Amino acid sequence: MPHDLTPDGFGNQSHITPMTRTVMDTAVMLQAMTGPHPCDPHSLGLPVPDFVAAARPQGDLEGVRIGWRPLLGNAKLGREVQVKCEAAVAALAELGAIVEPFEDAFASTEPVWLILTQSFWNARFRQYVCRFGNRMSETLIRQMDTGAAHSAVALQQAMFERTRIFREVQCWFETYDLVATPTLSRTALPIDHDFFAPIEIDGEVTDTVRNAWYPYTLPFNLSGNPAVTLPCGFASDGLPVGLQLIGPHLGDARLLRAAALFEAARPWADRWPTVPGL
Repeated sequence: MPHDLTPDGFGNQSHITPMTRTVMDTAVMLQAMTGPHPCDPHSLGLPVPDFVAAARPQGDLEGVRIGWRPLLGNAKLGREVQVKCEAAVAALAELGAIVEPFEDAFASTEPVWLILTQSFWNARFRQYVCRFGNRMSETLIRQMDTGAAHSAVALQQAMFERTRIFREVQCWFETYDLVATPTLSRTALPIDHDFFAPIEIDGEVTDTVRNAWYPYTLPFNLSGNPAVTLPCGFASDGLPVGLQLIGPHLGDARLLRAAALFEAARPWADRWPTVPGL
């Protein structure tokens, strides 16, 4: 989607995408948002797919090759999350997909992400700390302080590494049409959890938030591959579990079709949380 907010239109790591209750709503929003815009070099010269047509749950997934990756640079996956996600990929197999375990060495992308992002934050927001520091997020300020000493050479090396990550991820799709992972390694953390502290998974202290909780989503902010998160059940704590599907570069329509068929097989839009007082 065209991005007119970032000051870095070439090395952008943020992506403007919708969050909706249904796959078709996502498709409708993408259809409205997509297309070229002169402010975004990445949006120019690309065809505009028919996302709405792609999101109609017609046919099946016969012959679609899906690689299932329970880990992605992390060492621990919550037992209930794994059970729910494996049931979800089994549902994709029931729709005709060929699902295979897919495991190879994949290193955490956090070190690259930190250099790129902390440099960006310092360049964009450091100037405001003196005037507005008491109103800015303590987490943001701490992360800027941590990355204030990154050199220009380190930044350029991180750019090289980002390109290598893109090429590595894109090679997955020489074998598979889609790749499936959990969205998160466990259900939601307490709202007051220290962002910089290790998290627990099934009672075991693991790594920090990026490395241990959402290692599955971070790589694709770097690579730019399309990804969609789909509800796939609830854990015993009552919190939702998500399955992530990743596609090749510009493979959004392919993702929407698989997502729509999964939604038809495992519907979720009728589930609403119980909110006291509402």
